[in-house]
Amino acid sequence: MRSTRRTPLLAAPLASLALLTLAACGGSTEDSKDGGKDAAGKPGAKPAATVSVRAADSPLGKILVDDSGRTLYGFTKDKPGASKCDADCIAVWPALTSAKDVKAGTGTDAALLKEAKLGEGAEQAVYGDWPLYYYVGDATAGDVNGQGLDGEWFVIAADGKLVKKTA
Repeated sequence: MRSTRRTPLLAAPLASLALLTLAACGGSTEDSKDGGKDAAGKPGAKPAATVSVRAADSPLGKILVDDSGRTLYGFTKDKPGASKCDADCIAVWPALTSAKDVKAGTGTDAALLKEAKLGEGAEQAVYGDWPLYYYVGDATAGDVNGQGLDGEWFVIAADGKLVKKTA
């Protein structure tokens, strides 16, 4: 008779997978002057006191980026100044948030930069009508891997309009 006790062999890999999944869905906000990234380069868990948004050159033209050059995106389902990105969405598209202030950097229009209140004292940066997000698939500054995903996510130009072309 063969033993059917395989549970211990499966328990460790399943537990590891669960921990990795939880870690991947971790923070959705910025937490430091280095762009709020953790050791893996993903957004951290606490909002930064101050965050800057600036324009940078890209294969799509001048687009919005944060202090560290990470690309910022708009979501076509958002309403002017109000996010429609739910918890599942935020796990892949973390919001650019600040605990105190968002500042207009080089090449941006300060009149287009606003903040929308979120919970726990954080505020999401809004440029023109678009709440700002990162894409977890962008590994380094200047990546635009989220451009056009699902026909709903696009980089934002310095004039506050979505850029709907491809790189």
